[in-house]
Amino acid sequence: MHCPFCKATDTKVIDSRLVAEGEQVRRRRECLACNERYTTFEIAELVMPRVVKQDGSRQPFDEQKLRAGILRSLEKRPVSIEEIESAINRIKSTLRSTGERELKSMMVGEAVMTELRRLDEVAYVRFASVYRSFQDLEEFKAEIDRISSQNQDDCEVVDG
Repeated sequence: MHCPFCKATDTKVIDSRLVAEGEQVRRRRECLACNERYTTFEIAELVMPRVVKQDGSRQPFDEQKLRAGILRSLEKRPVSIEEIESAINRIKSTLRSTGERELKSMMVGEAVMTELRRLDEVAYVRFASVYRSFQDLEEFKAEIDRISSQNQDDCEVVDG
């Protein structure tokens, strides 16, 4: 690392600490040439798989597009920014953990729906209606009925 003050290449690390919930390392450095001190941050660079769209085109994974879709679904819903960021991190982790270099966009959509269902069922139905191109109220009703029956099954398992 070059010193930002004198551009010398000889620096030493004085202190290192984990920050951002262990996702980053903060390093305090000192230049051996000019004795100035400065801070650097180190973060792992994890490569996300490319997304294969339904038309066969390929594009890089776009976290901003993911965030925008989730925020649109959660608009005016009682979900905190922290919960949303955690969901986005879980989605990215799920996609990376496949070990694939390319993933079908459908897999990304399903991962988003899984997280939205966990966060807020109204947001889940909003997203599903666009993602699955619901054409009429019957499709909405069928999805809501499916969610309701799954919730009842989950309650019976807990009660039983």
